[in-house]
Amino acid sequence: MTHMLRHFRRVSLHRSPPYVLCLIAVALVSATLVAQAPNPLTPVPPLVRDDDTQKISEHVYVIPDHSVPLVPNVGIIVGDRGKLVIDTGLGPRNGKTVYNEAQKINDSGELWLATTHIHPEHDLGASAFPSDTKMIRSDAEEKEIRDTGLATANLFASRSPIAAELLKGARFRQANITFSDQYTVDLGGVRVRMIAMGLNHTAGDTAFFVEPDGILFSGDVVMMGLPNVATPTASLRHWLASLDALEKLHPKRIVPSHGPMGDVSMIGAYREYFQTILARTQAFKAQGKNVEETAEAVAMELAGKYDRNRVIQAVRVAYNHPQ
Repeated sequence: MTHMLRHFRRVSLHRSPPYVLCLIAVALVSATLVAQAPNPLTPVPPLVRDDDTQKISEHVYVIPDHSVPLVPNVGIIVGDRGKLVIDTGLGPRNGKTVYNEAQKINDSGELWLATTHIHPEHDLGASAFPSDTKMIRSDAEEKEIRDTGLATANLFASRSPIAAELLKGARFRQANITFSDQYTVDLGGVRVRMIAMGLNHTAGDTAFFVEPDGILFSGDVVMMGLPNVATPTASLRHWLASLDALEKLHPKRIVPSHGPMGDVSMIGAYREYFQTILARTQAFKAQGKNVEETAEAVAMELAGKYDRNRVIQAVRVAYNHPQ
């Protein structure tokens, strides 16, 4: 484009015939459109960025995802005794980046590692961490790994050559510490409470609350974007109870699995969405509509406010599992 402009500046436009001016205009417009159009063959690679770690409170750092698909917001909590890393990125290459970023902040003390859930972009970089890292998982995460293995990773890999390359050789790391409901890590001057949330986005959703900073790592349970009710056996009423539990923590700031960080209003937005889905699903179901008719009717009602596909997904779950 720059080369073309230099060339055109050398042309004596006032002496050019009309058809030349037309060709020049078309060439300029075409070059601009090509430069602006995204290339579907070269998507943004799902890589955690180097040297992009941000300090958001006294003890908490975040490597933001910049809303790139298959990249998580990575948390690093640092105390006097050591540090805890939350989520690893997609595969060992990203896990190595996350580890290196954590070491730049503080390369001494003990190192703990945990994940918000076992999806590949959150957990399958763990093998890149050194052998003395203490891996913590909830019992629910461990069970989900036993039940599903690498099925989700294989699905991701089948959809994208980039994901396939990053996941090559990836495996789940063996946990050093497991817990049922809650577990607290004392990092020295800062405590991180890990909370098993039950089945919401996944069966092993885990939230992290950093004391005394008041930072909540909410996983996929609360985000800016609409919730992905991906598990057919989930319950929106249980998800609402999870929102209530997180709100009672009175977080000062929420770091979701993906997308922008925010405050407690994120919880209110999710609550309004789920309550709307439940109420409208119940109303159409009471009229005798089947699940697909109900999903279509609710999606039409909420068109322009919420994403159609996410609404249909949530209505199916609300219809089949009202409790």
